[in-house]
Amino acid sequence: MKTNDVIIQFTAKIVFFIIFFFSIHIFLAGHYTPGGGFVGGLLTSSAIVLLVLAFDLNTVRNVLPINYTYLTATGLLLAFATAAFPMFLGKPFFTHFFDYFELPLLGKQSLHTAMLFDSGVYLVVVGVTMTIIQTIGEDE
Repeated sequence: MKTNDVIIQFTAKIVFFIIFFFSIHIFLAGHYTPGGGFVGGLLTSSAIVLLVLAFDLNTVRNVLPINYTYLTATGLLLAFATAAFPMFLGKPFFTHFFDYFELPLLGKQSLHTAMLFDSGVYLVVVGVTMTIIQTIGEDE
């Protein structure tokens, strides 16, 4: 049953972006403060679930045509590849590398391979969570 909840739908569109950008902030801040890929992924999933609650599953599927199974597989591949890559260099599994780079507008920044691992975790969490939500939502 589709209802016409204009206020809820309008509010959900705004709050979605607030939660999504906060999840990106939590993801990026995860190396120096609490947060990271897991918490960022959960926040992103909660933002998408908010849209599902305000609209319906099919509407959100049309707006965000993402195959969450592929997203999960991509995240697993990225996380595993980041963890296994140092073995090809003669280093132990899960050895992370970092260096400082001069980036335009940002100045001197440290870039870590842990960020790639966290990106994989982020994708896995969003993919698995949304697969579960979609599976539950499809039941009649």
